[in-house]
Amino acid sequence: MAEMGVRMEQTRLLSKHGNVSLQDLGHSEMVQSLYLAAVILFVLILAAGVLMISSSLNSTVAQRTKFFGMMRCIGMSRQQIIRFVRLEALNWCKTAIPAGVLLGILAAWILCAVLRFLVGEEFSDIPLFGISKIGIASGILMGLITVLLAASSPARRASKVSPIAAVAGNPEYTKELHHAVSTRFFKIETALGISHAVSSKKNLALMMSSFALSILLFLCFSVLVDFVGYLMPQSSSAADITISSKDDSNSLDSQLPDTICNMEGVKRVFGRRSCFQLPAKQNGKSGSDTVDLISYDNFDLECLAKDGMLKKGSDLSKVYENDHYVFATWDKDSPLKIGDQIQVAGTKLIIAGLLKYDPFSSDGLTDGQITLIASNATFVRLTGISDYSLILIQTTKDASEGDVAAIQDLIGSSGVFHDSRGQSTAGTYTAFVFCVYGFLAIITLVTILNIVNTISMSVSARIKAYGIMRAVGMDEHKISKMIAAEALTYALSGCFVGCAVGLPANKWLYDCLITSHFDYAAWALPVKPLLIILLFLFFAVAAASCAPSKRIRSLSTVEMLNDQ
Repeated sequence: MAEMGVRMEQTRLLSKHGNVSLQDLGHSEMVQSLYLAAVILFVLILAAGVLMISSSLNSTVAQRTKFFGMMRCIGMSRQQIIRFVRLEALNWCKTAIPAGVLLGILAAWILCAVLRFLVGEEFSDIPLFGISKIGIASGILMGLITVLLAASSPARRASKVSPIAAVAGNPEYTKELHHAVSTRFFKIETALGISHAVSSKKNLALMMSSFALSILLFLCFSVLVDFVGYLMPQSSSAADITISSKDDSNSLDSQLPDTICNMEGVKRVFGRRSCFQLPAKQNGKSGSDTVDLISYDNFDLECLAKDGMLKKGSDLSKVYENDHYVFATWDKDSPLKIGDQIQVAGTKLIIAGLLKYDPFSSDGLTDGQITLIASNATFVRLTGISDYSLILIQTTKDASEGDVAAIQDLIGSSGVFHDSRGQSTAGTYTAFVFCVYGFLAIITLVTILNIVNTISMSVSARIKAYGIMRAVGMDEHKISKMIAAEALTYALSGCFVGCAVGLPANKWLYDCLITSHFDYAAWALPVKPLLIILLFLFFAVAAASCAPSKRIRSLSTVEMLNDQ
């Protein structure tokens, strides 16, 4: 995808300059950003892959301890055992790497098509069916490096198995216990499940790391979504065409929105009125102050709530229903609070809500100026002005140039016409968010597959132990609870570590990328991203517990005891 982006940038530079060298491409900020992102994602996916494959191999090695003991009995050295495990892991690459490369090419084609036809705008020149040699080579390299790194620890573990294990069986689960499992806080089946999870410190560490990495990546990448939201703020009330008065006065006819609304190519029309430096008194304090008053119609007010621009505690319904309530812009230095009263034009107004920043200033700060947002009815009642200072138009997707020209002809010289359809950043924002969450979905999927595979391997390795438990009277339901407790132990420990590392990382990134550049921004606990990733991870626990439990129920006690 990075190379497809570079080819798109090359096409753009060619059309602009007529000739592009490799040096020109190398100096392009977009090209540098694309390759930097590709390298970062390469490392992150490598880490996630190593954790998943290493955990699977560790479980496989533990399950076949007796086998490796027999290999030592017939004369295989430790170095040969290490080579055997590595070659076994590399054997997976024969089918996995070609399949991964083909799926990667197909996924890239689909993403390019989505960017070109659904997002459009600056992505309209991205190649559809490009083949990236660098991408294919990187994919192959990724597979080989991941497998070799992941096989290192399990291979050393297998090499340490002694020939005695061939006779004694699997020592991983038959070693002498120095004390019984405590049932002080949990029932026996739950306590055994927790004991199984913590018995292998290395496997527990791998599982915790896998969970923690998913949470860390999700929380960190969610900051990038917020960052691009600040760079390219998206508003539901963003207009494709704006008509403003020539002298910033309320000189646009009040009937004009209704006329434009009935024209071809028009989706929605709404207007704003404004009065500046109105005398005002705050909370009955002595002395006069001034405020700016701006009217919003119902759609404009709804967009404030829809876009999350209102601070907690704001009540939109009061501004709709009561002509004594208004919203106010806010920043960290603003003295206003929800419920404060301001007297404007001899009328007491109550602050029903605060905006998170000042959308009418270039930097989002109020600079000590109070701006009130009122409903149309409240504004007209206070000022007696019914004409507009600004009319905003949202066009339909199939609006033609002729439709826009007709609107411009209607306005004539009565206002300033501005067509901003080509300045929309919605496509870039959507593409960025789509790619970020697509990557996070892959990481989450890797984690889910990891824990499902690990629990399945763990159950297979302990199948005889479960058979003995069945033989002494433990029913299938309790064994299922034991498996669920083991999976839940992995999840809770991983979530604890992930939150302990991820939340500080989230705040640090937020401060570096957002707070340091946008003074009105303030970090808050990322509740929504945290709940999303935790929900997915606990879904993984449920999925990991179901399949092994079903397998246990399908086997008889004799079959479990005779399992090799």
